[in-house]
Amino acid sequence: MSRTVYVNGEFVPEEAATVSVFDRGFLFADGVYEVTSVLGGRLVDFDGHAARLERSLSELDMPVPLARDALLEIHRRLVADNRIEDGLVYLQVTRGAADRDFAYPDADTPQTVVLFTQSKPGLADSPQSRTGLSVVTLPDLRWDRRDIKTVQLLYPSMAKMEARARGADDAWMVEDGAVTEGTSNNAYIVKNGTIVTRQLGSEILHGITRSAVLRFAREAQMKVEERAFTVEEAQAADEAFVTSASSFVTAVTRIDGRAVGDGAPGPVARRLREIYLDESLKSAL
Repeated sequence: MSRTVYVNGEFVPEEAATVSVFDRGFLFADGVYEVTSVLGGRLVDFDGHAARLERSLSELDMPVPLARDALLEIHRRLVADNRIEDGLVYLQVTRGAADRDFAYPDADTPQTVVLFTQSKPGLADSPQSRTGLSVVTLPDLRWDRRDIKTVQLLYPSMAKMEARARGADDAWMVEDGAVTEGTSNNAYIVKNGTIVTRQLGSEILHGITRSAVLRFAREAQMKVEERAFTVEEAQAADEAFVTSASSFVTAVTRIDGRAVGDGAPGPVARRLREIYLDESLKSAL
């Protein structure tokens, strides 16, 4: 069955959905996006994703095209119309369509707003959540404003493919000797019971799942340090893991071919995943 998608105010079958060839998202990657998980037919961390969307738009001098309540209703309708029990809702906003020019178009140019769903049955119980991920380290060659969730994802895609070519699941990107983040997730290590993850800044995405997981960790009396860590620290850690809206909390068990800890998901990552899923389901919309 064809999915229903949302394009510029209309709910249409996916095969009928179109965007202008002059859209600046296509021509310049001049747009931002968000992805919200769906568990049991309900949206996880929606307000956090909506708030980050507003921040990303502001950083690119774009207006917010729809009020948060209107966005929530669009999300809910797509989940219902597409019968999504477990899955994802993607939202993309661009500066709109205009004749090709590096300068921004007039402020009254209509923005492009697109939402679509992906069904992911069993999202919270993926095989990788039980076995963990293997990662390789690669230079971080992205632009310096990684805190803005833009649609320019070419280098993370290249890094993901390089990781697969090396027989790994994902890549951790490295800058000035320290890990920044994964291709689509925030990165963590655990040493002597302390969770270490890079501090917020323009070097990494301000993960919504990251924020929730760190809050739950502190509430559970776990020690957290927000600082940069090296690849060598990660390889010598007791545990490592990543967080994202689509993978929640997932252990990393190998880095550049070397086992982390005993090579299996550790107790901290397993416990944080359990807490995150439990608490997120309680507050899902």
